[in-house]
Amino acid sequence: MGNEHGEWIMHGVGEDDSCRLRSAEDLTRYVDQVGFLPLFKNGISGFSVEERTLSRDWWSEDPAADPWLWRQIIAAGGQVAYGKFFDRKAGFISMRWLPYFANMRRDGYDFDALWEDGKAHHRAKKIMDLFADGEELFSWQVRQRAGFGGDGERNFEGTVTQLQMQTYLVIRDFHCRVNRRGESYGWPIAVYATPESRWGYDAVTAAYGESPEASRDRIRRHMLELWPGTDERQLRRMLG
Repeated sequence: MGNEHGEWIMHGVGEDDSCRLRSAEDLTRYVDQVGFLPLFKNGISGFSVEERTLSRDWWSEDPAADPWLWRQIIAAGGQVAYGKFFDRKAGFISMRWLPYFANMRRDGYDFDALWEDGKAHHRAKKIMDLFADGEELFSWQVRQRAGFGGDGERNFEGTVTQLQMQTYLVIRDFHCRVNRRGESYGWPIAVYATPESRWGYDAVTAAYGESPEASRDRIRRHMLELWPGTDERQLRRMLG
């Protein structure tokens, strides 16, 4: 998705294109196949959900066709991880590749060890403390309980995004708020959780046995196999 002459333009495929993804199930299978995929068009041609779907289907509010709703279905399904993983923007990572991203992005640190070594900001610590016992929390709950807003902490969105980039948090689901009568209202809101609470510590940290540099090189080589000729600067932006 790009802003061209003040207008947002989606870059999709043709209706009969053999590369077209037609459902949330199609997208899940494709992520499993390629390993990881941003939601929107970026500096690497073809490396996005946007470029494999029909432009007109976005925000159509039809769960069978709308990729914007697919991300909610896929996040809730748990077969692949969803969050802001690529250049601080949303995308998907398969369960096969999540351990390598975790090892690379965390530089081999669990969050507690990162904090103890003085490599985490106190705002991140306030947020991660909320998930110590495997909780799943709405974004607004995280904001309130960690003391953001008003006269409290600043940069909530930036901090939560960084924690997703580091794979310490993922978007577990989307839900609407519920009023006192039990009726849902408003737009669906992200629900955050740690990947360890979602898929288990051993699964998420399975690549801790190799160096973060080795995981980075593994991901880099995989990307170059699938998208040959990719500019190294774009690779660095996507890998973080």
